Amino acid sequence: MSERNSSDWGRVGDDGTVYVRTAAGERPVGSWRAGSPAEGLAHFGRRYDDLAAEVVLLERRLTVPSAEPADLAASARRLLSSLDTAAAVGDLEILTRRLEAILRAVDEQKAKRAAERAQRAAAAIEAKEAIVAEGERLARSSDWKASGERFRAIATEFRAITGVDRRTDTDLWKRVTAARDEFNRRRTAHFAALDQQRAQAKERKEAIVAEAETLADSTEWSSSGARYRTLLDEWKAAGRAPKDVEDTLWLRFRSAQDAFFARRNTANAERDAGLRANQAGKEQLLAEAAAIDPGQSDQALRRFRDIEQRWDTIGKVPREAGADLERRLSAAGDRIRHAADARWRRPETTESAFVATLRESVAKLEAKLDRARAGGRTDEAAKAEAALATQREWLAHATR
Repeated sequence: MSERNSSDWGRVGDDGTVYVRTAAGERPVGSWRAGSPAEGLAHFGRRYDDLAAEVVLLERRLTVPSAEPADLAASARRLLSSLDTAAAVGDLEILTRRLEAILRAVDEQKAKRAAERAQRAAAAIEAKEAIVAEGERLARSSDWKASGERFRAIATEFRAITGVDRRTDTDLWKRVTAARDEFNRRRTAHFAALDQQRAQAKERKEAIVAEAETLADSTEWSSSGARYRTLLDEWKAAGRAPKDVEDTLWLRFRSAQDAFFARRNTANAERDAGLRANQAGKEQLLAEAAAIDPGQSDQALRRFRDIEQRWDTIGKVPREAGADLERRLSAAGDRIRHAADARWRRPETTESAFVATLRESVAKLEAKLDRARAGGRTDEAAKAEAALATQREWLAHATR
């Protein structure tokens, strides 16, 4: 190799001293007496080759991504500092430049890696700050299940992010735990209040059920039915009791309510059947009234008064039929009374119109009195009786 050429990089003195030539001049690197000067230079040239091989190895390590720059720099500095006293003959200057280039490259790599670490650290900090911000938003959430699960995932994600300095990492983690603690405090308070509300709802609904079960045997159909509707509104307003209790209480409430309305429906059906039977009875009386011959005046009036008495004893009919039945009875009575009035007003009668009117009034009051007595309406009967006495007295005076 040219760098081991004795005429270029070294020589062997007459006394056997071996010299290497450098930019600063010659310096002795050893002595050689075991052979010829050329053999001596070759020997120290091989030592140079060893140094050059170390430099080549360092240069190759520069290209390995996993190589640690600090180790490379230490090796390069150690080798560089040894060149001033190296017992080798060769171009030590070029080795020096190559080692200095390695050191510069190591510094560049260190700077690059430092920048990459800083970039990764900034990205890691940004990622952790995003997690912290999410946790602080979740601290105000009322979606207890989903947010609780998310906080557990956040803790795992936070720890998985590395590359953040300890102080920054600690400060960010404190914010995450503070947000989680705030969420847990609110969730605990919420469910404590919910438990209290459910306990109050349970107590209120137990009272509602107790009243509903008491009403189940009632025969006050209208008021008890209205109360059941009110109890249902109160049930809805009471809120939810614990689920197992809620379902049990609701079944008891519905059972009591269904039992009451089933009994009421049965009673209403029986009542409706009775009303329809009463209607049929009154329809029969109307048929009897329609069959009366109004030409038989006195007998017709007596028969109609009998019908009116039986009419009142029959009792109530369906509401939708009542007005029509009464109208038809009144029409039948009017037909009979008008026939009687016509008989009294015949030309051959010697009675005046005043007497005829009094007779008609007496007949109506007698019919009214009979109905009041048959229906047990004592006040109405007393009034009709007093009016009838007056009308009879007037009629007696008028017919003398």
